[in-house]
Amino acid sequence: MRWKEHLLTLTPYQPGRPIESVKKQYKLDKIVKLASNENPFGCSKKVLPAMQSISDNLAIYPDGYAANLRAELAAFLEVGEDELIFGNGSDNIIQMISRALLHPNASTIMATPTFSQYKHNAIIEGAIIKEIPLKDGDHDLEAMLEAIDEQTNVIWVCSPNNPTGTYIPENKLISFLDRVPEHILVVVDEAYFEYVAADDYYESISLTRKYQNVIVLRTFSKIYGLAALRVGYGVAHSSIIKALEPAREPFNVNSLGQLAAVASIKDQEFVLECKEKNRQGLAQFYAFCDENKLSYYPSQTNFILIDFKVDGDKVFQYLLERGFITRSGKALGFPTSVRITVGLPEQNEGVLKALSDFLAEN
Repeated sequence: MRWKEHLLTLTPYQPGRPIESVKKQYKLDKIVKLASNENPFGCSKKVLPAMQSISDNLAIYPDGYAANLRAELAAFLEVGEDELIFGNGSDNIIQMISRALLHPNASTIMATPTFSQYKHNAIIEGAIIKEIPLKDGDHDLEAMLEAIDEQTNVIWVCSPNNPTGTYIPENKLISFLDRVPEHILVVVDEAYFEYVAADDYYESISLTRKYQNVIVLRTFSKIYGLAALRVGYGVAHSSIIKALEPAREPFNVNSLGQLAAVASIKDQEFVLECKEKNRQGLAQFYAFCDENKLSYYPSQTNFILIDFKVDGDKVFQYLLERGFITRSGKALGFPTSVRITVGLPEQNEGVLKALSDFLAEN
């Protein structure tokens, strides 16, 4: 078969280790998964009752327009319904954008390290990829601007960034957007938006009003706790949404996900509670790192990247054998680090105790 050559050497996305296989392999009774930045507090209590209404309608296709979710989210964000696009997770919208704008004669710019799916999809489309190294953990926006050429179609900005947890202050982002040519789409990926506590963070929805070449991506998989249902969305000027829609596969957001997302939007108290508990959890990790003189990036997300100055796989394996699934920084571009999701208070205490043991032994 005549596969695209670059597809044959492309590694599929590697999710965190499944809990049951780790239990079996290491003969453990309990596993704590702190690898995929899921919400340890689950989802709103309003979600499950809302999903019951679909029990007799499983043979019916989802609403391809996501009308109820569209209306609820538009009202919540104070945007037009024609300024929204929905995906099977925000990953799906990244795929749509790549499909619509990237090809062998187009270039795309992104930071490195950052979320892997920008580059992954660009490779599939055969695009020219320009990766700009992070500067002290942050996007080097000046260097990204310098990388723009006549072939540039898409610039990816992940803020807060995965895997560092760092963010772009409002003044820097606005200065950047002011200098990006209007024909280039700037994707502002805000998967962790609801966790941000920084005072100088930008108001991204208003940016889509000022800059008609900006699309903001968000998800219900993180703080809303609906990762299993895969619902993401994009906000942009209606002209961008209209152009993207043909690249969206039909019925791409399932019916259960739509119902759950509507219920979740209505429970902002849950969102705020999770945000506060997450900040308390991060404080546990900060204290541990400061006490042990470990380097880390202050995080605006629900995870922390810690540099242990040893092979990240070694730390990962040590924790895995003690029942904690984390993510080695080796695959994330930080070979001596480990990325750890903030869990419940007792889960944080457990993984920090294991890390204390590791440091004592090494």
